[in-house]
Amino acid sequence: MAATHGHEHGQERGDGRPAAQGEVALARLALADGDLGHAASHLGSAIELDPELPEVHEALAELTVRSGGPAGALEHFPLDDPTVGAVACHAHLCAADGRWDQAIGLLAAVLREQPDRPWASVAWLGHPDLPALLDPESAQLAIARVVGGGLRDPLQPEVAEALRPFYRAMSDCVAASPDHPGLLTMASGLARRFGDPETAVGWARRAQRAAPSHTGAVMLGYALRSAGRPEETLEVWEEELARDPSDLSLHVDVGELYAQLGRPAEGLPWIERALAVEPLHPQAAPALHGVRYALDEDGGHLAALVDHLREHPEHGYASAVLAQCSERRPWLGHVAPAGESVVDAMHQVLEHEGAVAGECAVSALEAPSALRTFRAALPGSELTVRSNPEPDLREPLREVGLRVWRYEGLLARPAVEPPSAQAAALVRSVTELRWSHLLAAYDHAVALSSLSAEDLVGCLAFPPDPDGNEHGSLVAARWPDMWVRSVQVFACLGLTHHRTDQPWAGSDRRRLLHDLLFGPEDWVTEAAAVALVVVAWTDPAARQDAAELVAFRTLDAVKASRTRAVTVLGSLCRLTLAMPGLGPEVTGLAREVLAGMAGPEEPDGREKEARARPLPGGRPRRRWRWFGWLRRS
Repeated sequence: MAATHGHEHGQERGDGRPAAQGEVALARLALADGDLGHAASHLGSAIELDPELPEVHEALAELTVRSGGPAGALEHFPLDDPTVGAVACHAHLCAADGRWDQAIGLLAAVLREQPDRPWASVAWLGHPDLPALLDPESAQLAIARVVGGGLRDPLQPEVAEALRPFYRAMSDCVAASPDHPGLLTMASGLARRFGDPETAVGWARRAQRAAPSHTGAVMLGYALRSAGRPEETLEVWEEELARDPSDLSLHVDVGELYAQLGRPAEGLPWIERALAVEPLHPQAAPALHGVRYALDEDGGHLAALVDHLREHPEHGYASAVLAQCSERRPWLGHVAPAGESVVDAMHQVLEHEGAVAGECAVSALEAPSALRTFRAALPGSELTVRSNPEPDLREPLREVGLRVWRYEGLLARPAVEPPSAQAAALVRSVTELRWSHLLAAYDHAVALSSLSAEDLVGCLAFPPDPDGNEHGSLVAARWPDMWVRSVQVFACLGLTHHRTDQPWAGSDRRRLLHDLLFGPEDWVTEAAAVALVVVAWTDPAARQDAAELVAFRTLDAVKASRTRAVTVLGSLCRLTLAMPGLGPEVTGLAREVLAGMAGPEEPDGREKEARARPLPGGRPRRRWRWFGWLRRS
């Protein structure tokens, strides 16, 4: 099916209604001239623009009368290479002509194509006699067609709202044919997606009692899993695989469910058995890396998933596995919260509406990006830095040609020029606080490949403000630090796309990321390390070098943490663990450091990055003090 008149999937009613009314007006003119085919074409366009517009259905009824009834009108909506609107009109006319089985099948085709639009809001779908008029087989096929279109589980709210009339109608059909196994099985999948797992379990069990089948066992397992009963799910699936081991995808489901239950070692053999039969199974091959990552959290498995996607781009499941491995993990799936004391202090003020800042003192110098973010967010505050413990975070750790910051005593000022207005606007439009996985963020950042290195580096010290829309205003008001850190990450990801014609070893992008990584300690250090993880994942030729750069920077941070707090240490350790090919002496140290850090869950679901604690024998971590803060305006 094709869309007409430039209609985009998911167009909202408010956007399409004026255009739909115009199409109806043209249809009525054609009807007045007796040109029924031309009128039908306009009605197909109109209903596609606004499926709920009453005038469309009124004009369709008039066309039906002029055609001598529904059967005659159907001729004006041929189904050879049809548009979505033509199929919808055909479905409505079939219902008017009593061809209920054909009507529900065509409507299901439209719902599959555009599930988030109100195609199901039609009177005939709520006909009280519809369950008796429909063949249960037709209802079963209609549900299969809709859910087979890739509906999420559970449905997005807008999709659930659009499909609810269809769900009600199919539920009535189940009630009318309570022992039809095929209908019960398919309806179970629909109920599960609507967040009704107990109904889904009940229907699936009834189907299995009526006529046990492989599909029924699979669907019963899915329903039980949605109902929060994983052990019962495993029992059903393992019993079915003992009876019929040919379903390799079900092997994957079993293996991944074990991993989700925190028992990846038990899940691994199931996936390995599937791969023994089909080494490049599109689900089992990526799942193997995902379960192995759940087992040991070795970054090599993440790089292997990226390699798999590069070699088999048709295996989209690898992207889903990578997203699952990255979910809720700092930097892998979202920007990590900052660990500086000034950021903690800033949030305490921002969280109290109407509060204004007073004087703030920190015991020791912190990352320049953190201090500048504090001053930008609380322009009325006075910030005092009391000391600068060794090793001096102002000094680069290696010889670098690029510095983002220059210091005047303990005050950091940008050492780079601001980006152009056009570059700042583009970086603003690309920046996100969350991403499904780093590879997706890297792909998203390709839009920055047209920018100069100077503009991208300029955004590190002069991050553009968020959009002035509601979301951007909220981010600016509540989480300015998260925004700045996200801008810096995407600017560095933009650098990974800079002059990709140059081999990595002598490239501008390596030189720039190296200098940012080993320059003065800052949030920029973390952003450069994130970019180097992406380089290691996406470029096998650069993999070892990129991994070693981040590992060496992490070792430097660990050494520094013996005498002072190192707020970037947690990030560096996490990113070291995301790297492939590093030995156990490096990864073991990173795990040991992270194990010594607290990371409680905050109410909003963010994992709070704890300030780095000195290793045993080190000095106490820095502290901040407010003088006269939380004054009410």
